[in-house]
Amino acid sequence: MTPREAELRNSLLGSRRVVIKLGSALLTNPHTGLERARIESLVGQVHTLLDRGVEVVLVSSGAVAEGCVRLGLKERPDSLTALQAAAAVGQVGLMAVYEQLFQARNRHAAMVLLTHEDVAHRERYLNARSTLNRLLELGVTPVINENDTVATEEIRFGDNDTLGGLVANLIEAEVLVLLTDAEGLFESDPRVRADAPLVHFAAAHDRALDAMAGPGGPFSRGGMVTKLTGARYAADSGAHTLIAPGRMDNVIVRILSGERIGTLLAAEVAPRDARKRWIAGQLRSKGVVILDAGAVRAVMQTGGSVLCVGVRAVGGEFHRGEVVRLEDEAGQAVGQGIINYSSVEASKLAGAATRDIETRIGYVNEPELIHRDNLVLYR
Repeated sequence: MTPREAELRNSLLGSRRVVIKLGSALLTNPHTGLERARIESLVGQVHTLLDRGVEVVLVSSGAVAEGCVRLGLKERPDSLTALQAAAAVGQVGLMAVYEQLFQARNRHAAMVLLTHEDVAHRERYLNARSTLNRLLELGVTPVINENDTVATEEIRFGDNDTLGGLVANLIEAEVLVLLTDAEGLFESDPRVRADAPLVHFAAAHDRALDAMAGPGGPFSRGGMVTKLTGARYAADSGAHTLIAPGRMDNVIVRILSGERIGTLLAAEVAPRDARKRWIAGQLRSKGVVILDAGAVRAVMQTGGSVLCVGVRAVGGEFHRGEVVRLEDEAGQAVGQGIINYSSVEASKLAGAATRDIETRIGYVNEPELIHRDNLVLYR
């Protein structure tokens, strides 16, 4: 093991926010549907992490495979309508199992179904992010799946490995765990070459990995190709990815304790650094927010968020989730950030105390106009 791999694996013990993707091949049997005993084992491991103070989001496959068994289908449907029907039938059973198993441990699960538009559309991205963050604050474990029931070919993620990477980005997770029926990523297909070496560690964006990926099974849209895609989405937001065997005893707890299991694909930047880089790279801001002297001091000297009370004026037209420029009252640039309210709303909120947000516009998206995590300063 190289010093860099050892350092990263040891650092996993300090992870505080983790996304765990569970594949269909791991959770289901082609003939009998959901493997309840295995799901119970995995939920038990999540319970252990929650007791440690780790926030966990599950991205769970299995709805379509469970629906196929319930409907008597021998293989995954090709037609979109049949796929949607199977997903609708199977999702009911999948979430029932999760809810029962979490409730048995005095915990709650929440079902969250996403489409590509929920992540691509900036306002919906922020809405999904806010909901997931709130669920985590409440101690609830979100169980996310692609919304196959309403998705069309144009907006489908295509696989839950990609969805896992996008969710890691969405909530700024430190680690993405892709649990599968394989030991990890091998240098060549182990079904063809039995002595193929396991890749223990690599950079997520190492293009040499592309030639090592192979196809998935009959009920899976995955395979190692999509796992690499998911890992690269996660790496872009600063999260490391572990591809590991889901059938191994206590595998989640073991890999997050630093044990050398599976394949570790490393990100090159920390989650917050990656987010700040994205914000800083947005060269065309949609509008401007002018701050009073007190607000400038708060963001520049104490690292505070931009609050409505410190806003003197708002210029331009923008929507929630777009990047706006910050200026002081002399017109000097202070920084830029992702705003939580539209230009119309922000204009109404200028100078308002946080407690008065609802009075002014009728609701509260966030208590801050721009959260400090979504703010890049120029000086």
